[in-house]
Amino acid sequence: MTTRRTFLRAAVAGSAAVLGGCGYALVGRGTVVDPDIKKIGVPMFKNSSTKPELDSRISQNVIEELLKRGRFDVVPNATNVNAVVEGEIVSYRATPLGFSAGSAPIGDTTITTSSTQASRYEIVVTAKVRYTKVGASEPIWSNDGFTFRDEYDLGNDPATFVDREEQALERLSEAFARSLVANMLEAF
Repeated sequence: MTTRRTFLRAAVAGSAAVLGGCGYALVGRGTVVDPDIKKIGVPMFKNSSTKPELDSRISQNVIEELLKRGRFDVVPNATNVNAVVEGEIVSYRATPLGFSAGSAPIGDTTITTSSTQASRYEIVVTAKVRYTKVGASEPIWSNDGFTFRDEYDLGNDPATFVDREEQALERLSEAFARSLVANMLEAF
């Protein structure tokens, strides 16, 4: 048994040494940032969607995500900066994914009806984003169809729809910003 363990350890260590030396690496590891970029401006994203205040929520989360990186000063405008992140939210969509049998209260009893109602929704946000060094003609990174999705359950009480949607929007905007910044800075 000891000989087998020793052999397994040697095989694992040998494999790691061989694979580590032959050029295998994680794509997108680290950041690809022009060293001249010290201050990034993130003006409010334009909102061409039907969802009010989505622009301010996403813009703020992008600023916070860039600040977490600790490499830049980040401001909410394009004045006196080295680079700018400009965005336009082009669509917001909430689509029912799951359905359940409807019910109606009658007195102290709830009866099941023949109708169905949505019980699970998917929300999808799509944006055009451009990350450009000030004075450059071409962007460092751009995507005209940057899309992010989240899902949420409506629950049994239709009155909680707005709360659940708001919670899902907050999760989505945070994940959207995290993924966007990773794509912009890590050359994905």
